[in-house]
Amino acid sequence: MTEETPGFEEKPDVPSGATPDDAEPKAAPEEGAAPAGDGNADVALVAQLDQVRTALNERTVDLQRLQAEYQNYRRRVERDRVTVKEIAVANLLTELLPVLDDIGRAREHGELVGGFKSVAESLETVAAKMGLQQFGKEGEPFDPTIHEALMHSYAPDVTETTCVAILQPGYRIGERTIRPARVAVAEPQPGAQTVKAEGAEDETEAKKAGAADNKENGGPEEG
Repeated sequence: MTEETPGFEEKPDVPSGATPDDAEPKAAPEEGAAPAGDGNADVALVAQLDQVRTALNERTVDLQRLQAEYQNYRRRVERDRVTVKEIAVANLLTELLPVLDDIGRAREHGELVGGFKSVAESLETVAAKMGLQQFGKEGEPFDPTIHEALMHSYAPDVTETTCVAILQPGYRIGERTIRPARVAVAEPQPGAQTVKAEGAEDETEAKKAGAADNKENGGPEEG
């Protein structure tokens, strides 16, 4: 048996060429210690995040502006479309006005009969569906914005310029007049208002004189 030599401890085998320090285990890094350079990385991330937020805000503003421009464009296109349609309809109906005038004259003379009557009424119905409205009546006050006076006279029974005859009816589409009503107008006779005013004054004076006479002749005494 081999006897152990007292006073000596066994040491781990050390490879040849290695120093004794290599045989000792290295100390583990302390927990919670931040690696060098982490602070710079955080600053860079914050800077990048700010750039992304700025770019997002800019793109959001651009998108809102584009959306507003598109909405304005749609409204403008719709408005132009309606305007073009109204102009086209007005031009078409303007060309039909002479035909409608002939139909009206034929109706006045009792010549609107048979198949011609059916065609005429169908044409008037279609024109009405397209928005054509006829206006102009005898006895209405003269309005230069919708009436065209072709004849002028004086009449004792009118108090203002009045349409006394409709020579050609007027036509409108909505609020747009495509032809004014051609009318004969009558005005109050010159001096009629003066005579009327003088008559009213005389009547007032007569009433005052009558009241004075009643008082002098022993009218009701004050109690």
